[in-house]
Amino acid sequence: MAGPDGRAVISCTGVRLDRGERTVLSDLDLTLSERRIGVIGANGSGKSSFARLLNGLLLPSRGNVTVDGLDTRKDAKGVRRKVGFLFQNPDNQIVYPTVGEDLAFGLKGRKLPKAEIAARVEATLQRFSLDGFGDRLVHELSGGERQMVALAGVMILDPDWLVLDEPTTLLDRRNTRRIMAAIEALDQNVILVTHDLRLLESFDRVVVFEAGRVIADAAPAEAIPAYLRLVE
Repeated sequence: MAGPDGRAVISCTGVRLDRGERTVLSDLDLTLSERRIGVIGANGSGKSSFARLLNGLLLPSRGNVTVDGLDTRKDAKGVRRKVGFLFQNPDNQIVYPTVGEDLAFGLKGRKLPKAEIAARVEATLQRFSLDGFGDRLVHELSGGERQMVALAGVMILDPDWLVLDEPTTLLDRRNTRRIMAAIEALDQNVILVTHDLRLLESFDRVVVFEAGRVIADAAPAEAIPAYLRLVE
């Protein structure tokens, strides 16, 4: 199923998420199709758990999450080809010691020829302003550089959606601007979980979570003030 502009759609229908004896999310009925969607809420509101539902990192305790018609519970592999996920800390995402090896890692599972993998790694390095980084050791990079490598590692797989869980929290202003510029240049649909409300002012839609429920869902000019009234 695709939205009116032909983009893929993520749907949450009757979703509830339990972690142990605690209900983390409940009564979720959302259809996500906009190009840029922000997700905000206080700590413990359920926003990060919601993000992890969207590519099958977590599975709903009740209800269904589908991506372009694929159910996260029934077709996790297909869903993860469509939905890339970027963590807050790039060290949780980067696996290999050098940048080039890490970018190539995801492509090897797709059984591509070595020459094609090498070409795609080089093109991706250039795309994300990482020219010459192929042989660099990841542990020698700055935090901003590592986050850009993590982003490049997700995008080399060309997902339809990119979900980002507070990707700028550990970064200074300069690196936040670099990451956001790279995100803004993407053709993919983007869902950004963040505490930095300024990053969402130009987004199409903002979803606000409180105590595991959606309490506002609107354009930034309406949703952000609703959140501020809640926390101030």
